[in-house]
Amino acid sequence: MKLLIATHNEDKKREYTEILGDLGLELVTLRDLGIETEVAEVGATFAENALLKARAYARESGLLTLADDSGLEVDALGGEPGIRSARYAGPEASDEERYRLLLARLEGVPDRERTARFRCAIALVWPKGREEVVEGTCEGYIAQQPAGEHGFGYDPVFYVPEYRRTMAELAPEVKNRISHRARAAQKARSILARALALQ
Repeated sequence: MKLLIATHNEDKKREYTEILGDLGLELVTLRDLGIETEVAEVGATFAENALLKARAYARESGLLTLADDSGLEVDALGGEPGIRSARYAGPEASDEERYRLLLARLEGVPDRERTARFRCAIALVWPKGREEVVEGTCEGYIAQQPAGEHGFGYDPVFYVPEYRRTMAELAPEVKNRISHRARAAQKARSILARALALQ
């Protein structure tokens, strides 16, 4: 059975393959299917955006579809960048430009006030209309400087206190255990496992 991971991002596909790979599903991406439709992320929450994408791509592909929306919430910035995380420094900005802007906006904010979390919502939509949404979070702080070579997005500036490292300094297998996406994906995995068992 195929599961469409509604992304063009190969890093994201790799993370999902590690978490869902032993369920016996064939994971395919939008690129694999030649789907180039862009779904406008006009929801007010990560969950709404994930559902918008999952519904649209399930309709287009006819496949069970997993879509996620995730981002970074920084308390000192009133929850920014939030659902605008990927577009924080403009639609064409690089990961580095986004986290450099974040660091600039936090200049002078002391470490103890730099609390933040990654949040991920995952929507599963079946072609016949069933829908499930799960969420995962990972709490941490925004570092003063970027560090680390792994990961992507804001990982180089997201400090995980229990490991005393940024997300980008953690080995991928550790990140895939503790990240917001991993925590949401584990919940999605349980739903998928139960659904497959009932087939």
